Amino acid sequence: MQCRILCVGGIKEKYLTDGINEYLKRLRPVFPVEVKEIADLPVPQNASAAEIKQIVAREGEKLLSCVADDALLVALAINGKALSSEQLADKLNEWMFSGKRELIFVIGGSCGLSPAVLKRADFKLSFGPATYPHQLMRLILSEQIYRGVKINRHEPYHK
Repeated sequence: MQCRILCVGGIKEKYLTDGINEYLKRLRPVFPVEVKEIADLPVPQNASAAEIKQIVAREGEKLLSCVADDALLVALAINGKALSSEQLADKLNEWMFSGKRELIFVIGGSCGLSPAVLKRADFKLSFGPATYPHQLMRLILSEQIYRGVKINRHEPYHK
């Protein structure tokens, strides 16, 4: 199974890029994960709710254009299901043997994910009720995928 992190926007901070790349490098021999970014749309300083809704919808269309019909889509969403690291490892195992060709984790932009992306998602994953910058979520997700793989392989890392 192929695994991909699909996200809106790039990362400017070197420390975040370094951390993400470290986890992706560690994963490469046993569970390669690819990152695909789509460009984020500019949000005007005093954007109205309608403008923000339109931006999120357009970003959602771009995200969904990168998702095959037979892919298993996991959306990161505050209102999703919160899992412990062990439960996420179990889910990774379940998804890997689901018969799907591709597992895609999707991270929205600074204004969130569109209702269309959330509707398409096979699973909504939450890392708690706190709001995190979407760039930091990419690092957290990379680490949690790595931790889940290590748990499933019965290798030391998770304590």
